[in-house]
Amino acid sequence: MARYWVIAPYDSTKTKIFEKVWEYDLKNGTIAIGWKDLGDVSQMSKSELSLKFREVYGEKNLTRDCNSIWRFYNGISPGDVIIARRGTKKIIGIGIVTGTAFYDEEKGKERVANLTDHFYSNFVNVKWEGKEIEFDKIIFSFYTIYEISEEKYRSLTKGTPPGEREEGVEQSTEFVLEKYLEDFIVTNFDSIFRSQLELYRDSEGNIGQQYPVIGNEGREIGRIDILAKEPSTNSYVVIELKKGRESDKVVGQILRYMSWVKENLCQEGEDIKGLIICKDEDERLSYALKMVQNIIKVKFYNVNFRLSD
Repeated sequence: MARYWVIAPYDSTKTKIFEKVWEYDLKNGTIAIGWKDLGDVSQMSKSELSLKFREVYGEKNLTRDCNSIWRFYNGISPGDVIIARRGTKKIIGIGIVTGTAFYDEEKGKERVANLTDHFYSNFVNVKWEGKEIEFDKIIFSFYTIYEISEEKYRSLTKGTPPGEREEGVEQSTEFVLEKYLEDFIVTNFDSIFRSQLELYRDSEGNIGQQYPVIGNEGREIGRIDILAKEPSTNSYVVIELKKGRESDKVVGQILRYMSWVKENLCQEGEDIKGLIICKDEDERLSYALKMVQNIIKVKFYNVNFRLSD
């Protein structure tokens, strides 16, 4: 059974190099990932790879990055499907894997056309279809390589984002309203939060709405409704709309996302907070938050809707 992967051919902010790299990949039927300083790791066991990672790069992002290159060599198989992304909002190609992964330093240098010493040397052969689809919000994670489900692949390649309905959530009127509420909050973010919070923007200027969360095993484990920053405390703020979910589930989810942001986005001196937005007071939610009320707050909204002649 085919598996579905998302891979970035290169850093999309390096525009000239990215274009050369993607031109090379289309012409030669390849895609590659980095960590060239490891040398050829294609025959290493996972424990050997982990030791090599620690030796070369230290402890920072050890588990995540080690798992990424391990999946590249031991997860991707002929017949699998790869989405090549440019940044976090654009598909630039879809292809079928035609061989097993391999190491080639000379091809890595050739791929960047001698424009930089920062080249990728871990390759896999792919038969590409140069299909481009652009979305109006963040769809992809910043991770170099990760796996998605077949359902999500089919949704993405139709040119529309996958549905955000979550397991165990009823399609109540409240849930439907809150789907529109999310867009309303993002559109009117500055006036709602009066400069106390700012929408998170990535290196390409994309805002943190439906921000993808990728686990250490390289699979998407959720999406943050809205990711923001609080300049006064130098903190990230994870904002979740309750969307008809049970209190325990929404608290567990926001804590999971906060831990992920702390581990993957926060730099030295930065902190993490949470904010849950819901329609009505909920005693179960209040109890669930009592032990973490110093880091997770709740705010309520109301909707006034009427017709008049």
